[in-house]
Amino acid sequence: MSERTSKKSASKRRQSTKKQSFYTRVLDEAEKLDMEAAADVNGIDDEIALLRVKIKSVLERDPENIKLIMQATNTLAGLVKTRYNMTGQQRKGLREAIGNVLRDVALPLGISIGASVIGKRI
Repeated sequence: MSERTSKKSASKRRQSTKKQSFYTRVLDEAEKLDMEAAADVNGIDDEIALLRVKIKSVLERDPENIKLIMQATNTLAGLVKTRYNMTGQQRKGLREAIGNVLRDVALPLGISIGASVIGKRI
């Protein structure tokens, strides 16, 4: 390994240690392991699912806690919005893909709803 590569690797380890130590100083050992596992997760699908489970739990155990239920559902709405936020180009691609499926699959099978939807904007 070259000296340059070694310096870069050492720099990244120091940054990682600094980044982790900010939070890990207040975590117990089990939480530190959870933190390491969470660092490997990409996306927010797990968080959306977890929040749904927790909302259900609150509704079962404390249905009168409207403030908590509203906070959780607002948070859930924000996560879902973030998860499915699409750029204009992505929307255009999705629209084209749906149109292609309808044109190439639905119409040849005689599914009449496909004909009316193809002409509409999705």
